[in-house]
Amino acid sequence: MALAKLTSKGQVTIPKEIRQTLNLKTGDKIEIIVARKGEALIRPVSKKVDDIFGKLHRPSRESVSVQAMDDAISKRMKYSCN
Repeated sequence: MALAKLTSKGQVTIPKEIRQTLNLKTGDKIEIIVARKGEALIRPVSKKVDDIFGKLHRPSRESVSVQAMDDAISKRMKYSCN
């Protein structure tokens, strides 16, 4: 069990062992959910689309049509099912 202390400003430092277990890094967001009377759950917030938008974009890469993507997936599925 890990204990944390609430400051006068309402801030809590999450103990190192909990941060490591949840793989929390500086700047990560957490969600606090009131589960039952007197209990709360803390869980990391997954990345939102806006946080990762454009990460795969490479200006030098040529655009691919949806039809070309569908064809590639279909072709791959045919080979993997045989």
